[in-house]
Amino acid sequence: MNKRNFALAVVALLIGIFLVNVFQDQQEKKQREEAAQLARESMDLSNAGQGLTKGDSAPDFELTTLAGEKVKLSDYKGQKVILNFWATWCPPCKAEMPHMQKYYEKNADKENVEILAVNLTSLDDGKSAVQEFVDGYELTFPIPMDEDGEIGDEYRAFTIPTTYMVDTKGQIRHKIVGPMNEEMMAEMVEGMN
Repeated sequence: MNKRNFALAVVALLIGIFLVNVFQDQQEKKQREEAAQLARESMDLSNAGQGLTKGDSAPDFELTTLAGEKVKLSDYKGQKVILNFWATWCPPCKAEMPHMQKYYEKNADKENVEILAVNLTSLDDGKSAVQEFVDGYELTFPIPMDEDGEIGDEYRAFTIPTTYMVDTKGQIRHKIVGPMNEEMMAEMVEGMN
């Protein structure tokens, strides 16, 4: 192969790599936009038949965390709460957990926010699977265990993940069905008191 053909091959390879990167960036941007649109649509809780609606008081509950501690939602009045319902086998739950952990690490203190990631234990593969999941994702926020499924039913968490944004007064501000990313969480929490 002569120098000219080699140079052309290198240029073609570089152009190919550039185009692949541009395509991947566009795909990621499209996915972020679709997720944001889903979140905006989910935030409107005014639809009849959806159960809890914007402005309702979040129903109180008491559950035991994976770590063995009792937690009540009402214990967090005065804080903003991201109340998430999930299971270990759920691919969208797996996708959002790293975002939730990063958001929690960066913002829990400065935004006065707590994440309660309620595991739908009655639908999951047991506590050992939950512990393995938590360890694998290095999650540090509380993981209440809904062993009877009653809390998930009360919050109508039929599609998971389902997340409620609860303000400092204990009122529901948003409901998100589907995975969240850091930007979505920041946007919704910022608008709450």
